[in-house]
Amino acid sequence: MIKSSELIINKDGSIFHLHLKPENIADDILLVGDPGRVELVASNFDSIECKISNREFMTITGVYNGKRITVLSTGIGTDNIDIVVNELDALVNIDLETRTEKAEKRKLNLIRIGTSGGLQTYLPVNSYVVSRKSIGFDGLLNYYAKRDEVGDLDFEKAFVEHTEWLPQLPAPYVMDCSNVLYDRISGEDTFEGVTISAPGFYGPQGRKLRLDLADPQLNNKVEAFSFNELKITNFEMESSALYGLSKLLGHHALCICLIIANRVVKEANESYHEYMKKLIKLVLDRLTA
Repeated sequence: MIKSSELIINKDGSIFHLHLKPENIADDILLVGDPGRVELVASNFDSIECKISNREFMTITGVYNGKRITVLSTGIGTDNIDIVVNELDALVNIDLETRTEKAEKRKLNLIRIGTSGGLQTYLPVNSYVVSRKSIGFDGLLNYYAKRDEVGDLDFEKAFVEHTEWLPQLPAPYVMDCSNVLYDRISGEDTFEGVTISAPGFYGPQGRKLRLDLADPQLNNKVEAFSFNELKITNFEMESSALYGLSKLLGHHALCICLIIANRVVKEANESYHEYMKKLIKLVLDRLTA
């Protein structure tokens, strides 16, 4: 039995942060950072079943092309992904009344649709990158047992050596996406990528305002790194924890991002909203095909 201090359930029977009950979510869940983007995704639905919100976590479940789909906002950062993935898993794989793990497990498809900054010259602004791998600069997965069993340790070792990784920084970890979801969502109109999840928008992504960086050359090292013909393509802030936690818990996960800025060629598109609408429609159509 899982103690109440470990699994907090609200008085109405919903899970602590998300305020969701098991019947509120579908097996296919789209994750977006911005709560405002939840309504944008749901505007494509044929019908709406429920709408629930608490803090930055907004959820809408509905039907698209005859398939039940949930869209949920996570807010920014892998710390929020830790909350979202663990609570979604609890909703489907823990009996909330008895506080016991279910014998038969349910697998979720978790697809993050986000925005990102490109790190290679061949990635134009407004292109779509599907993350084959994600590198966590955040250290979150290192708090969980068996992280080595689901990580790409050879990639990690090569990356640490190439970047001359500073010992005071969290140990990076490398996680793979779900091949099942990659095959469903990727296409000729997407780029294959290796994505870095940073624990911040400024220093951890090499941006300097008034504070100096611990390693001013880190981004240059990242851009030059290659392993098994894979290069690092973009920065964002959530996919590493999404991939790692999903693998440990037995779910499928994928991240696809719209490149709204290229950090190398110094180009950006602040008016990217029409491209985000196209990306959302692309994911919905391929998920329900």
